[in-house]
Amino acid sequence: MNIANRFKAGATAALVLALAACTTQATKQGPGAVSFPDRDRIVLKEGTFPNVANLRSVGPGVTKDQLYDLLGRPHFSEGFAPKAWNYLFHFRTPEGVVTCQYQVQFDEEKRGQSFHWAPASCADVLNPPAAPVAPAAVDGVARFSLSADALFAFGRAGVADIKPDGNAELKRIAAEIRAAKESQVTVVGHTDRIGSDESNQRLSQARADTVRGVLVSQGVAAASIRAEGHGEAEPVTRDCADSLAHRALVACLAPDRRVEIAVSGSR
Repeated sequence: MNIANRFKAGATAALVLALAACTTQATKQGPGAVSFPDRDRIVLKEGTFPNVANLRSVGPGVTKDQLYDLLGRPHFSEGFAPKAWNYLFHFRTPEGVVTCQYQVQFDEEKRGQSFHWAPASCADVLNPPAAPVAPAAVDGVARFSLSADALFAFGRAGVADIKPDGNAELKRIAAEIRAAKESQVTVVGHTDRIGSDESNQRLSQARADTVRGVLVSQGVAAASIRAEGHGEAEPVTRDCADSLAHRALVACLAPDRRVEIAVSGSR
């Protein structure tokens, strides 16, 4: 073999080895190889308080556009055609704020197929909330407090906007009310402070009216139910600064968006 042919053979072998090395590296970085970025690489420095109901909607087959709509843009610089999006999330718990990293890995069709947490215990935030149990009646009144985000699509108030889980919970509460004798029911809608006083008042009243209608449809006497909208007048949050990014502020104020049902009567 002459020198020119030897050179060509050597170059070809080197190219084959290089391609094999690239293929091995890509496989290691593909779905199933979980590696979270260092937090100091984050672009959205504060991270966010995500809407947990939106997180529960994320599942296999989710597109990047759907993910963007549910959770926002990724919080880290992912480069061109990334195989994963990474987020830094904060959650309020009875023990304080917990911070978690969340990763969505995409398949070749750019659809999310695997989902990972660091630490792994953060996955518990997706567990469905325990059904609220009516507390022991105080002064003859039992109270239920339901997250408006769990009941309705965000910013909506109609019967068609009630989520399946929310509808099931209202049916359960209706059964509790029917079990009470000569019950009187007050449904009160509340909103957060985002938006005008007038629009929040309308939204809270519309949600209270809708919940009242569902209870009536489940056999609770219409004459026994009063629906009221209190707008943004009775918040329960205290530490949500207006300086937060809009999405983070919406998540922080979630406890203010609620519907409360007070039931008086004897069993």
